[in-house]
Amino acid sequence: MPDNRVVILAGGKGTRLRPFTASFPKPLVPIGDQPILAILLSQFAQQNFGQITIALGHLAELIKAYIVQHKSLSDRLTIDFVDEEAPTGTAGSLSLISGLNDTFLVVNGDVLTDLDYNALLTSHKASGAALTIAVHQKELKLDFGIIEAGEDSIVTGYSEKPDKSYEVSMGVYVYEPSVLALIEPGKYLDFPDLVHLLMAKGEQVGVYRNDAFWLDIGRPDDYALAQELYEADSLKFGAL
Repeated sequence: MPDNRVVILAGGKGTRLRPFTASFPKPLVPIGDQPILAILLSQFAQQNFGQITIALGHLAELIKAYIVQHKSLSDRLTIDFVDEEAPTGTAGSLSLISGLNDTFLVVNGDVLTDLDYNALLTSHKASGAALTIAVHQKELKLDFGIIEAGEDSIVTGYSEKPDKSYEVSMGVYVYEPSVLALIEPGKYLDFPDLVHLLMAKGEQVGVYRNDAFWLDIGRPDDYALAQELYEADSLKFGAL
């Protein structure tokens, strides 16, 4: 069993998914017949991760109650909680968690993926990076004609509704404990700001390219798509 801990960030308000998240936290939004949080926890159990810390904020008691009531999860994993009294950001919340003394995973609590987390860890450790970001190749189709023009107002190029490809963060990261020295306890810090701090100090920040399926269910369109895909093949995502 891997010694590495997993931190699941589950404190956001899920404002992009309202009204679904008006009365319960985003990690409990259902995909098929179970919350996205349960899918994540099941995946970690199946990939032999045993110690999970869930960082909580908005409607924290509902998430705790769900875990307590579902012994199929607590019997397979050691789960503890850290509560934020006030939001400290997607990186700042890590300062509240004790015992992060070895390489650890951080995962946003609203991603649907079939990523091999052990392969991610292996790649990170081989790279020597202080921080590794799992990335997904995202194809975006623009619904506009894109014009290129110089300062003289003369058109030099025109593309009608072009496709653009970007490497985007999957919301899955591997940290070395040394990174925590840059996170000031009680101070708000979002993950992109932490990346900038690391690069400014000359620390290596790497990416993990992979062909895993991935969706951020924080957007209504992607949430609807996640429902369809999960219903079609729930075992792909480690259904309980």
